Amino acid sequence: MTWHELVAVAALAGVLAFAIRRPRDYPEAVAAVPAALLVVLTGGLSAQEAWHQLTTLLPVVIFLIAVLVIADACDAEGLFAALGGVLGRASHGRPQLLLTQVFVVAALTTAVLSLDATVILLTPVIVATALRARVSARPHVYACTHLANSASLLLPVSNLTNLLALSASGLSFVRFAGLMLFPWLVVIAGEYAVFRRFFAADLSGAATATGPSTASATGATSPPDPLPRALRSDLAVPMPQTEPIPRGPLIAVGLVLLGFGIAAPLHLEPVWFAVAGAVGLAAYGLVRRRLTARRVARAASLDFGIFVLGLGVVVSAVAAGGLGHAVDRILPSGASFLALLGVAAVAAFLANLLNNLPALLLLLPLLAGRGAGAILAALIGVNVGPNLTYVGSLATLLWRRVLRQRGIEPALREFLYLGALTVPLTVVLGVVALWCSLALVGS
Repeated sequence: MTWHELVAVAALAGVLAFAIRRPRDYPEAVAAVPAALLVVLTGGLSAQEAWHQLTTLLPVVIFLIAVLVIADACDAEGLFAALGGVLGRASHGRPQLLLTQVFVVAALTTAVLSLDATVILLTPVIVATALRARVSARPHVYACTHLANSASLLLPVSNLTNLLALSASGLSFVRFAGLMLFPWLVVIAGEYAVFRRFFAADLSGAATATGPSTASATGATSPPDPLPRALRSDLAVPMPQTEPIPRGPLIAVGLVLLGFGIAAPLHLEPVWFAVAGAVGLAAYGLVRRRLTARRVARAASLDFGIFVLGLGVVVSAVAAGGLGHAVDRILPSGASFLALLGVAAVAAFLANLLNNLPALLLLLPLLAGRGAGAILAALIGVNVGPNLTYVGSLATLLWRRVLRQRGIEPALREFLYLGALTVPLTVVLGVVALWCSLALVGS
């Protein structure tokens, strides 16, 4: 390995370590931008190659920013709080029914409004809903983080990784969704089956108002201790509202999704429909004084967009060196089931080693020319695989931070054990479903 490659690998490790720990809550871009400049200045990547990577990622980042603004505008209109109220009333205090409803709502929220909406906006509401229903919060809280990752397979807008994969695959928005619909359903069903068994004690109704902080590693033998007192305060957790679900945000989101569907026939880029939806919903919220300019700017997370651009440059330098060649040698070729499963397995391993975003950025150039099926298989690996460890996905780290802010400390052993039960199963199920979709409709 040359010193250029060593610098690139060290830069990537430094960026990921900074993103995971977030010292003093500094934005991730504080590390990503200097790291990107470093790999260019040391010759790990030419300025022209870096510029090409930036221009390739920019539309994806704009898309991401627009979706984040849309999700926050929906929250400002009371969509998530109203959903929590509906769940609480419809479950009638029955934990199993509430878990089923949480799976449905979290899966749809992730698919339509992105995994960040599920982690940041829906998770606190689910905690409050479980408290109000006096049932164990553990299965429902863990469902939020698992579905934020695994249920993000359906639409290009569900996850930043999907946007990157869509751009590389050459698929239209509708074609992408059509191929991923069956894997999405199968993976969610697999998660649900494991959750029902893993949290059997919590779902029996024996525990009341409990959380994920002190559970046993098996998750099924003894009821956990009560949630911290701070969690019971209305100031700590926004309690679900009893108002009806607001129609305005749903109509706006529906129109945006319709725009995504007709973008290809109209020869338009889907990003413009996302931008239009974000501008429209933000303006609507500002006029109704549900939003402020400062909140819109914060929701846009421009610093995170800059982080993605910088990370893309660093990963490009790593991929051009020894690590990229090593991964390329172990990636299987072909469109057989075993080949797709091998790609997904490599992607899942890299996601838990490097984090899912840099893992996909590393894989996409290597999968170019191998067909859309291979790219979608890698997407299953980097979206479902992160449920195995905390570091696999930035969304999982963010979920942990959201819970910590509310006095909950998820048990690491329980998280790892649950991931070990779900990830291998759902990756295999997802690839089987993808292989069937490709066989039926082609790529």
